[in-house]
Amino acid sequence: MKRDYFINLEMVPKELRSGIEELKEGHPITFKRRKDTPEVSFSVVPAEGKEGGFHIIPGDRGIHIGYARISDAFRALGCLFGQGEDFKSTYTEITNFRMLGVMLESSRNGVLTVDNIKILLQRFSLMGINTVMLYTEDTYEVPGEPFFGYLRGRYTSDELKEIDSYAEKFGIEMIACIQTLAHLSQILKWPVYSKIADTDDILLVGKEETYQLLEKMIKAASGPYRSKRIHIGMDEAHGLGTGQYKKLYGEKRTFDIMNEHLKRVCEICRKAGLKPMIWDDMYFHIASKTNDYYDLNLQFPEEVIKNIPQDVDFIYWDYYHLDSEFYSKFIDIHKNILGKEPIVAPGAWNWGRFWADLPYAYMTVGACMRSCREKGIKEAFLTTWGDDGMENDIFSVLPVVQFFTEMAYSGKVERETLKAKFAGSCGIDIEGYEMASRMDIIPCEKDGEKVEKEDTLFNAAKWLLWDDPLIGLYEPFQGGRSFREKYERLAIQLKKEIRKGDLSERLLFPYQISKVIAIKCDIRKNLVDAYKKKDRKKLRKLLKEEVERLIKEVRKLWKIHRQMWLDTYKPFGLEVIEIRYGGLITRLESLKNRLEGYLKGEVSSIPEFETQLLRFREDYWADIYRKIVTPSSIL
Repeated sequence: MKRDYFINLEMVPKELRSGIEELKEGHPITFKRRKDTPEVSFSVVPAEGKEGGFHIIPGDRGIHIGYARISDAFRALGCLFGQGEDFKSTYTEITNFRMLGVMLESSRNGVLTVDNIKILLQRFSLMGINTVMLYTEDTYEVPGEPFFGYLRGRYTSDELKEIDSYAEKFGIEMIACIQTLAHLSQILKWPVYSKIADTDDILLVGKEETYQLLEKMIKAASGPYRSKRIHIGMDEAHGLGTGQYKKLYGEKRTFDIMNEHLKRVCEICRKAGLKPMIWDDMYFHIASKTNDYYDLNLQFPEEVIKNIPQDVDFIYWDYYHLDSEFYSKFIDIHKNILGKEPIVAPGAWNWGRFWADLPYAYMTVGACMRSCREKGIKEAFLTTWGDDGMENDIFSVLPVVQFFTEMAYSGKVERETLKAKFAGSCGIDIEGYEMASRMDIIPCEKDGEKVEKEDTLFNAAKWLLWDDPLIGLYEPFQGGRSFREKYERLAIQLKKEIRKGDLSERLLFPYQISKVIAIKCDIRKNLVDAYKKKDRKKLRKLLKEEVERLIKEVRKLWKIHRQMWLDTYKPFGLEVIEIRYGGLITRLESLKNRLEGYLKGEVSSIPEFETQLLRFREDYWADIYRKIVTPSSIL
């Protein structure tokens, strides 16, 4: 059991007091002096030529923390909470990173509540995070634009101000993070914006009304924050200039359209006193003969580079590469071609799934951050995404954030140190969260061999859950194998990790998913086998013991997922999740009804069971619900 630490608030530097007061609940600190409770004191110390760092100095009278930045002081506390009894002599950490950030998804239906953002800010601070962005495509209030974020749970200006003020207590800079070119389909679908749409996802470059709206957006997004930096997006604008733009202005080189638009948006930022940053992939896509962002053989016209505004920072995002060498090469390309050091953004791998893929995230983030340290990168932030309806619990990324900061401060991650520091920042054992990631990893065929490797991208739980119980589009991906034992074992293990009153309670969600998949993964295969053998006795047994039980467990999962959502996100967007569960439950009821009819002789056949299923891709990744549930058009 970890000891408590006494902190005399009157003796604490003023810049730390309000943040430390917020940590009173749920952390091992007390503001009342007690016998045998070591006292923690603080002072500011230089960072020894680096951007940040701290010392933890144990002594006879207690423990002293010397810190360079506010965020370093809180990271030191996180280390102390997790490893306090291990410190017998001075412990030091330094970092060369000026920015260590997290971008929180708040657009793909799951808009985090203010209270949950505050919880995450506390946890992040104890890890050493000093920058947070809320990724908001349309989910922020823009005065005079009632359809902006309409029925989507948009943040009010007052909510963003509250978040910013809370973050400041921990030395965390909140930076507005929006889109100003593409990824705007949620806005452009409304008829009122049809005149400023190039395509259904991309704004119309060159139109004055476009920049009038962008000025309002930039003012609304940045206004609630103290920061004078802003992330203006501009990634993945595939099809730029091919829609209404082409009809109005003719065909133009994509490079020139990008530069034209970026100049105008940077002018708006300049006027507002803001320093912009953008995702830089579009420039690389355009320069690549294969339209590949990560092409190492790029051709940038000199005049294009010359015409890129000089006051914009570039973000190199990369979630995929497992070797540091590639990151190093691509960082060099940024420096050589764009003439400046990029901000680097690895990913937490929480998208397209119910729980973050922690093993894969550790590998990609580790490779990325090793390269960043070698290349002297000063700014990095970890991205989270909620593609396809934010089915995932965003709290599942917490171990990745801890790993990310360990790489930034230490350059390596020792297993026991990671566990201890995660316990210090989050108050729970990291192994339960890591165990939940195994929902998505199944034995598979790779290069002709059966493997269950963590360096292979899986999201098996998603397609095993949503695959239609009658159609079975994704059943061939199981390769005729049973995963029942795996998921039964995982459910038992996860149940042991759940404790009331702390972050381990969130494991109830992956626990119930595992229970459901343990039944569902084999049910169609077994039914089809019995059907083809005309084994009515087995069909009756499966109907009674498996189908009816599965319906019951799916209903439980729906309610658990619903509660997780309402405890985490605003209610808007939940309708998408519930429609999916409604569809699954209805299809299971149809399966039950059809089987009953067949067994009673009311129907002569079940055509879905007589169709030979085909495997249509080689990997084990399926991230779009509508492509999993049916081969027919669903929208």
